[in-house]
Amino acid sequence: MKVNQLDKKINLEQEIHFFNNLIKQKNSPTNRSNGIIQRYVNPIVTPSHIPLEWRFDFNPETNPFGLERIGFNATFNSGAMKWNDKYLLCVRVEGNDRKSFFAIAESPNGIDNFQFWNKPCVIPQIEGNPDTNVYDMRLINHEDGWIYGIFCTERKDPNASKGDTSSAVANAGIVRTKDLIDWERLPDLVSNSGQQRNVVLHPEFVNGKYAVYTRPQDGFIDVGSGGGIGLGYIENMENPVVTDEKIIFGKVYHTIYELKNGLGPAPIKTHKGWLHLAHGVRNTAAGLRYTLYLFMTDLNDISKVIHVPAGHFMAPENEERVGDVSNVLFSNGWIADTDGTVYIYYASSDTRMHVAVSTIDKLVDYIIHTPEDKFTSFSSVETIIKQIESNTKIS
Repeated sequence: MKVNQLDKKINLEQEIHFFNNLIKQKNSPTNRSNGIIQRYVNPIVTPSHIPLEWRFDFNPETNPFGLERIGFNATFNSGAMKWNDKYLLCVRVEGNDRKSFFAIAESPNGIDNFQFWNKPCVIPQIEGNPDTNVYDMRLINHEDGWIYGIFCTERKDPNASKGDTSSAVANAGIVRTKDLIDWERLPDLVSNSGQQRNVVLHPEFVNGKYAVYTRPQDGFIDVGSGGGIGLGYIENMENPVVTDEKIIFGKVYHTIYELKNGLGPAPIKTHKGWLHLAHGVRNTAAGLRYTLYLFMTDLNDISKVIHVPAGHFMAPENEERVGDVSNVLFSNGWIADTDGTVYIYYASSDTRMHVAVSTIDKLVDYIIHTPEDKFTSFSSVETIIKQIESNTKIS
């Protein structure tokens, strides 16, 4: 049977037309805002943003039907930074083969027109111990002059029983670069606290050392007796051994972070303290629910938490609730611009990327003046009544 060349041509032309319209699509604010953040209508990076040359073989001899040869499932959990006046995301791209990798997408304004660079990032491997899967890279422009990428490296558990093809171990992989193109692989993180995920490098030296925020856990998924946001110190990133690790923000019963929590991107320095974005996890009848929350640590003692607003800062809304892993918001990237604007990049349901916009001043005000959680229903009612009575006096 002869191949219908016209059908093949129409299919590719339709894909090209759709792709070009998608990456040029303007984003607009949603109709509602709580005054703290402004969400935007469209996701900013989706699997449909993947370049066509990554997906299709354009050679009619090897692809006579014009079929998609390499499929992509999700684009999510992206690191972020400003680079050469562009807003960059280091996107976790997951193929249909379930393997994740990193790819840089850039935008001229931070809210739309994100386009991927020509090729995915090539992450060097550790000889004799290759990564099976990599994901959730944090980008940190450190004061030592390097851009560091801290990511989760997943490998099969060497102690798994015969026939067990799902048990895994997680650790923090480390790379550094000067241009976001050529990456130098450093040794994986070394700590005494079991498996590690959600490791974040503090952007400044602390007493001449590198400070890292950790999330120690007993197993690949369950934190067990571990958990909470930890803080430790490294003398030399070329030998990243963590010392003096301790939990600075633990789990608390009947909160949004009762099951586990972990830091998102590196903190932002403000005149009032270090601004942190984190995720909290609780269990529900429908499964795990991931939301985002904020807290602040002291400028001179980053181990000291000084402000924690009650409850979540952001939670899944509307279509954000649905995806590969539903009812999840996760963030490991934000950008504080020179004018005080903050672009918060978050993924919904392990499927696509979004942006919400705020300012340093608004976030600081929210963190400092929002009531803290007193951990009982009675106390929550007291807090509400106190605000009602205060408003009554000025109405």
